Amino acid sequence: MPRSRPGRAAEAAVAVLLLLGGTACGSRLPESDFEHGNTPAPAASSGTPIRVGIITSATSPVGGDTFTGPRDGAKAYFDRLDARGGIDGHPVQVRLCDDGGSGVGNNECVHQLVDEDRVVALVATTALDYAGASRVSHARVPDIGGQPIGAAYDTWPHLYGIYGSLAPRAGTPGWGGQLYGGTEVYRYFKQRQGARTAAVVSYNQAASAAYARLVEQGLKAEGYKVVTEQVDFALPNFRAVAADLKQQGADLVFDAIDTHGNAQLCEAMDQVGANVIAKVTNVQNWTSTVPEDYKDAPRCRNALWATGSSRDFDDTSQAAVREFRDATKGLKTHSQWQLEGWAAARWFTDAATLCAKTRTGVTRACVDGFMNRSENYTADGLLVPVSFERLAGPPTTRRTCLSVARWQDGKGWVAQGDMNRTCFDVPQLPYRP
Repeated sequence: MPRSRPGRAAEAAVAVLLLLGGTACGSRLPESDFEHGNTPAPAASSGTPIRVGIITSATSPVGGDTFTGPRDGAKAYFDRLDARGGIDGHPVQVRLCDDGGSGVGNNECVHQLVDEDRVVALVATTALDYAGASRVSHARVPDIGGQPIGAAYDTWPHLYGIYGSLAPRAGTPGWGGQLYGGTEVYRYFKQRQGARTAAVVSYNQAASAAYARLVEQGLKAEGYKVVTEQVDFALPNFRAVAADLKQQGADLVFDAIDTHGNAQLCEAMDQVGANVIAKVTNVQNWTSTVPEDYKDAPRCRNALWATGSSRDFDDTSQAAVREFRDATKGLKTHSQWQLEGWAAARWFTDAATLCAKTRTGVTRACVDGFMNRSENYTADGLLVPVSFERLAGPPTTRRTCLSVARWQDGKGWVAQGDMNRTCFDVPQLPYRP
């Protein structure tokens, strides 16, 4: 049985977080502001709207469109759902809230959606600083399919991240403050692509260097020769890095730098003739904007690979992907985060559809009960099977599966095999969020 990847928090959105180190910490509203937050939202009566909330750091310090993919995918799903009659005759009323990428703004969004609008659930949350997570949990509002940018989805009950969780989720991240992630990405490139030497490129900045050390730890656990490269954040010399990658014979390049830095690195690699098996990126950079982002690096561009836990948004041989692409054809660009937002909205819909047929109707408690029992959920094949368990201790090994795609000019992102069969038994390594 394919299993989900519980340790994706370290990779899911690293590129946008590296440079922020505390710029969006914010403060929290006092607990008294949320005292009535555990009042249940009323069950929807015949034909009344079902309210859901989507919190997005749409105007965060890292750029206006960095976090909007999941929101856009979820909104597209709900728009199509309403055009087809809603949930058992109930339209879904989507309430959007932009938290501005700050803890203060996030708490304000939570207060507005949970206490004032009394939404049944949050869907596809994508918050740079999820400061209001404890308030959402305290109110017992199910938060469905959020992006694990921080540790909230491995900390609090009633929060259900898009990749699942094995952690106790009793108010402390992971197990004793440690999370665990697998080495399946590194195992894949070693076993399936024959890579032996891997480079890790980072900035001389604390968060970037910390993530680079985590990647290095995983690579060494899989037996790679690891080449570490660090550049100055203010004045990066990517050409020198590229020259050293060529001299060291690197097969793979992983990074802990932002999208702009990656484009510069790729351009430098092309200039010095540093050819690699794969320049590996993460799910957040799995987008249709590759031709523009890497316009000056054609060789490196065609060596871009992405890994994740959801089906390639360009793989229109799959009916569920075709439905997503048809519903989002009006968007200027497409991305893997949009597809995951779509999957999150479907997850809520599947829960609410069952609840609508019960005596209580669509309530927070009913939807939360469905989510809490989720086992090997796939959103009609869009996700590697996702489960939520509460293990008393961290796993030492786990069978994990991954989705892999490679960029090819003229074709876009090309899926590399079936994600439900690209699976490995790998060690689970600890890290602190």
